[in-house]
Amino acid sequence: MSIIVKTMVCLIAVPVTVFGLYVVSHGHLTPGGGFPGGTVIATLVALMLVAFGKGAGGKLGGRGFLSSLESIGLFLFAFVAFLGMGSTFFGNFLANTGGIFGDPVAFGSNPGNVNTGGVIPFMNLAVGLEVFAALSLIILIMFTHSKEDTP
Repeated sequence: MSIIVKTMVCLIAVPVTVFGLYVVSHGHLTPGGGFPGGTVIATLVALMLVAFGKGAGGKLGGRGFLSSLESIGLFLFAFVAFLGMGSTFFGNFLANTGGIFGDPVAFGSNPGNVNTGGVIPFMNLAVGLEVFAALSLIILIMFTHSKEDTP
């Protein structure tokens, strides 16, 4: 791949990651959340593999690392769900508590206060981690097992 493509992938790596994290963290306020944010960040893995070839897979952590991240995301999601068991499964125990993500929501539409999500931002973070790792793992396996030898 040309030096221009490699340079551009390196230049957009940080903005793509920040945008993906923004989509994950604002999922309770805007269209988005864990799944779309995780897919945005996973596109960076696809770009890295296309630009730098099969050797970039090891630099991205490899299959074991991505599989571990996926497991951590699934565990965190289930853990947050079980924390709400005082009332119901997936109970929003942080809502209106005044602590982190517990500010009460004003009457009417939410004016955009990120601190009003309760446990939803934590669930979005867990889903984002799981989706990023799973899609990255799928992309990595598909790329490394392709019949064509990609430079």
